[in-house]
Amino acid sequence: MTAPQAKFAVRSKIWVEDDNGNVVFGLGRYRMLEAVGRLGSLQAAAKELKMGYRAVWMRVRASEERMGRTLVERKGKGSSLTPFAENLMKQYRRMLAIVHQESDEVYDGFMREHLP
Repeated sequence: MTAPQAKFAVRSKIWVEDDNGNVVFGLGRYRMLEAVGRLGSLQAAAKELKMGYRAVWMRVRASEERMGRTLVERKGKGSSLTPFAENLMKQYRRMLAIVHQESDEVYDGFMREHLP
């Protein structure tokens, strides 16, 4: 029997946990911070992400507590990212790019010949 010609792709999720298995940072936290940075507001970020304000605020606060670093600062009626948060996001994007590139290379070098 011949298998249908399907295209396969490697997918992965990368996040950082503390010693207790609690999420410190990952794609969800990244998206929250990106929205806050772009929109200048936790409330606007929550609305765009279709989340409650409290849910976004609690996740950001939990990450801050687990890292011992501030990610979001109040600015008048809005919010902005700290330089630490901006660097964290930059390094997370870099880590994702490295993982995806390496995964694609491993797939191309070994698995592709064993799959249709």
